[in-house]
Amino acid sequence: MKASVIESYGKKVIYKENFPNPKVLPNEVLIHVKAASVNPIDWKVALGKVKILLNYKMPLILGNDGSGVISEIGSDIKKFKVGDEVYFRPGKQIQKGTFAEYISVVENEVALKPQNLSFEEAASIPLVGLTSMQAISDLGKISKGSKVFIHAGSGGVGSFAIQYAKTLDAFVATTCSTRNIELVKSIGADKVIDYTKENFETLEKDYDFVFDTMGGEIKNKSFSILKKDGLIVSIADIPTPDIADDFSLNPIVKFLFYILNTKNRSLVKKFNVNYKYLFMNASGEQLTQIAKLIEEKKIKPIIDKVFNLTEVDKAFEYQQTGRARGKIIIKIN
Repeated sequence: MKASVIESYGKKVIYKENFPNPKVLPNEVLIHVKAASVNPIDWKVALGKVKILLNYKMPLILGNDGSGVISEIGSDIKKFKVGDEVYFRPGKQIQKGTFAEYISVVENEVALKPQNLSFEEAASIPLVGLTSMQAISDLGKISKGSKVFIHAGSGGVGSFAIQYAKTLDAFVATTCSTRNIELVKSIGADKVIDYTKENFETLEKDYDFVFDTMGGEIKNKSFSILKKDGLIVSIADIPTPDIADDFSLNPIVKFLFYILNTKNRSLVKKFNVNYKYLFMNASGEQLTQIAKLIEEKKIKPIIDKVFNLTEVDKAFEYQQTGRARGKIIIKIN
C-alpha cells in the first residue's frame, strides 16, 4: 500500500508505494482510508518531541485520525460491516498511522461517519472532537451558563471546541488574530480577544474553565482569569505525573514530570484553582455522539487546506507557521 512514513526521529517524511498492508485482528476492522487530518502531535512525533510518551518502532506510518470505508472485518466484530463509511482515532499506544491507504483499527475506536460530511470533512473531526469533549465535558463538567475561555479559537482544536461548548449553552470567549475575528464569531464565540492588540489576562476574569491549547506563558497567565475553584485543562504543556501512570512509565519519568510542573502547582495554590493535563483517549462511543451533533448541524468542520499523501512534509511545514484556520487535511485516495 501507499504510505507516508519516517524511518527515524528527526528525519524527512518518506512516501512509499509498497509498504506492507496491515494485518487484521479478530477485534479490528480494516479501513480503506480516504482522508486523514494533520495535528501537532504528528510532526511532534516525527521530530521525536514526545518519544518519552510515544516511543515507536521504525519505520512508522504517521497520522492520528481519519475517515474511510471498511473493507474487511475481524471475526469478533459486531457493530460494523464491509462497506460502512466510518471515521476514527486509533488508540494512542498503538503503532498504526492514518497517512496510508489502509489501517486496522480496534472496533471500539471507530464510529459511523456523519452522513452530511465528505470524507475530507469527517477526517478533520476525530482528534479535535474527542479532545474537546474530554476537556470540556469529561474534565470541565461544563453546563448551561458556564463561562469558558478557549485559547486560539481559529485553530484546529479551538474552532471545534468553541462550537462544542456552545452546544452546552456555555458563554464562550476566545483569542485569535485580527484576520480571524469574523471566523470565530461565525462559529459561536460570544467574546473575542484580538491577541495582536489586547492582553486577555488584563481584560478577563471569573471564568469557570480555561482550555489551554498553547502552553508556556499563555497558560501561566490564564490562571489569573479563573474564579475560585475554576479549572484549566491543558493539552500543550508538560504532562503531569498521572500521565506517566497512564503510560506505565518508570518512576523516574513520573518524578521528572512532577519537577517540571512546579510552576503549575505554585499557580494553583496562588489563585486557589485547579489544573489538569489531558492526553486524549480514543473512543468510538464519543465519536458517535459527536456525529449526532454534526448531523444536527450544531457543529461544522473548518478546513483550511488539503494536501496529497505525497505532501505530508509540506502540510507539516504549513501547520508549524501557526497560520492555519481550522484543520489541514491529507487526501489519501
